[in-house]
Amino acid sequence: MSNLLTTSDEILASARNLIMSGGYNGFSYADISEVVGIRKASIHHHFPSKVDLVRELVKRYREDGQASVVTLEQNVPDALDILKVYANHWAKCIEDASRPYCVCALLASELPSLPPEVATEVTAFFRFISSWLTAVMERGYKSGTLNLMSEPHVEAEAFLATVYGAMLSARAYEKPEVFSTILGPALSRLTPTVSH
Repeated sequence: MSNLLTTSDEILASARNLIMSGGYNGFSYADISEVVGIRKASIHHHFPSKVDLVRELVKRYREDGQASVVTLEQNVPDALDILKVYANHWAKCIEDASRPYCVCALLASELPSLPPEVATEVTAFFRFISSWLTAVMERGYKSGTLNLMSEPHVEAEAFLATVYGAMLSARAYEKPEVFSTILGPALSRLTPTVSH
């Protein structure tokens, strides 16, 4: 049984890497077959269609994100620090090309051309991140560790858009430091001013 899981995981990892380099429509089962070293029929055994494969990839990606958020919340109690750790995670991914870029960010840019089943999973990922960030903003506002100019859900969406926009800008300019340049002011604005 573990061998099947290993093959399935290899297929998913290969699909993720191929999406990173060419998008949803930029790969086929033939490409995965070549990378993983198995026949296309074996891929179809695990994932009957490309829609099934990418839907499962995004679903697992969201589940991994949910588990990471739980761990982060347990280890970092301060709301501002949570936002900094979250931003820093993506900064490191952008600086180190061997670390995974957000597959949902790339798929979101293709949303109009994605099959509905895949688009639904991508949207669910962003809803999860938005909901989590809203909770962080609410807690930070109540505890005085975050300075909010708008409602928590608006601040959450603005922060999310800043993070993902900064990712795309860093990628477009091929300059990892662009991410921190954009995120710095956003985090500063959320930081409460200390009165003397």
